[in-house]
Amino acid sequence: MEPLFFSVIVPTCNRPGQLRECLSSLTLLDYPRDNFEVIVVDDGSETPPTDVVPSFSRRLQVTLLTQDNTGPAAARNAGVVRARGKFLAFIDDDCAPAPNWLKVLSARFGASPNQAVAGRTINALPDNPFATTTHIILDMVHSYYNADPHHARFAISSNMALPTEMFRSLGGFDETFRTAEDRDLCDRMLHRGYRLIYAPEALVYHTHPLAVGGYWRRYFNYGRGAFRLHRARVQRGSGSFRPELNFYLQVLSSLLEILVKAQNHHDLYRALLLVMWQVANAAGYLWENWLINMKASSLVYR
Repeated sequence: MEPLFFSVIVPTCNRPGQLRECLSSLTLLDYPRDNFEVIVVDDGSETPPTDVVPSFSRRLQVTLLTQDNTGPAAARNAGVVRARGKFLAFIDDDCAPAPNWLKVLSARFGASPNQAVAGRTINALPDNPFATTTHIILDMVHSYYNADPHHARFAISSNMALPTEMFRSLGGFDETFRTAEDRDLCDRMLHRGYRLIYAPEALVYHTHPLAVGGYWRRYFNYGRGAFRLHRARVQRGSGSFRPELNFYLQVLSSLLEILVKAQNHHDLYRALLLVMWQVANAAGYLWENWLINMKASSLVYR
C-alpha cells in the first residue's frame, strides 16, 4: 500500500530548546520523507524560532508560520490552513514521537480512513512527581473515556490524528478555548457522527517539567476549560452540565488504592497531588462560571 501523506502540526511558544528536540525526534521517524511535512506555528514567541526551524530544512519538509499570541487552538488551525496532507497529525513542541508513530497511524487509516485516531502519551520525566501524576491522570482519562477503543471519546491534542477534510468540516479547533479545545473537538466530532478510535500503540513521549505552581495553574485552567466545554455541549445539544459520576468514582478508587498500598512518602505525595488536581479543577470551573455570569449580568444592566 502506498504510504499516506501526513501534515504534522506543531504549535510552539517560547520553547526553542524543546522545539529543537521535537524536530530532532521527527527526523528519526521511520517513514518516507516524501510522505510527510512538518508545519511549525509560532504562537507569538518573544523571539520567534527563526534560527531553529530552518536548521532542519535539509532533513525535513518543514515550514515555519508565525502569528500573534492567540492560543494553541488558533495555532493549530493556522497550520491546517497551509497543510497539504490528506491526514493531519498533531503533536506538541515538548513531545517526541516513537519512530513508528506515523507508520502506526498510517496502518490505522489504511484500515479505515474515515475516522480519527487518539494515540497514547507517555511521561518522559519519571523523576518529576508533578509530571508523573499528570500522566497518571491522563491514563485514568484514557481508561475511562476510551474503555472501548473502537468507540473512543477522548483524544489529547498532543497525539491526535484525523483526515484533513474531517477536521475542516468540523471548523477546526474552537479558538475561544485556551484549554480543553481537544475535548471540545472530540465532542463535536462524535456529535456529528464521526468515529474516534484509541490506538495505544501510537506513542508520543512528553517532556514537560512542572513545579507546584505550574501544576496548580494547569488544572485550574483545565477546570475553566471544562466549564466552557459543558456550556458549549448544552448549547449544541450534545450533553449537559451533569458530571460523570462513574469517572469520579474511578478517581476516588484510584486514590484509595494508592493510599492503601502506600509504602513511602512518594506514594503519599502522589495521592496529595491527585487531591490537588481535583481541587484546582473545581476552583477553575467555579471561577469560569463566576466570570461568565458576571459578564452576562453586566450586559443585562448596561
